[in-house]
Amino acid sequence: MKKIAIPITSDNTIEDHFGHSQFYEIYTFSNNNEIVDLKLLESEPGCGCKSNIVSVLADEGVSFMLSGNIGNGAMNKLNKAGIGVIRGCSGKSADIILQYVEGEISDSGISCSHHDKKHKKSHKHTCNH
Repeated sequence: MKKIAIPITSDNTIEDHFGHSQFYEIYTFSNNNEIVDLKLLESEPGCGCKSNIVSVLADEGVSFMLSGNIGNGAMNKLNKAGIGVIRGCSGKSADIILQYVEGEISDSGISCSHHDKKHKKSHKHTCNH
């Protein structure tokens, strides 16, 4: 079995910035790549890269994350905890997880290079498929 986390907003849209996520969906997959469970995990307040969310996700058995924008510091922490990351996803989490199952998602290769409190509206992120 494998577990995949998706940082989401309150309306089940992928959070544009990992560090701002209030919730995480954790999908559990069978050995046949079928979804067998879905858990909602509420994040503690504060920036994700400075909170304990990485260790919480690792303790949950998460091995992969489908993320919107994410900085190199958070990427390094996740990778060090054994959690791989695909960056650049956007849209409804249910759509993204299905695209992942179909093999239609790849990493954007772009990390957030700044940690401003506000991202410019033109700073868009989309899944590459």
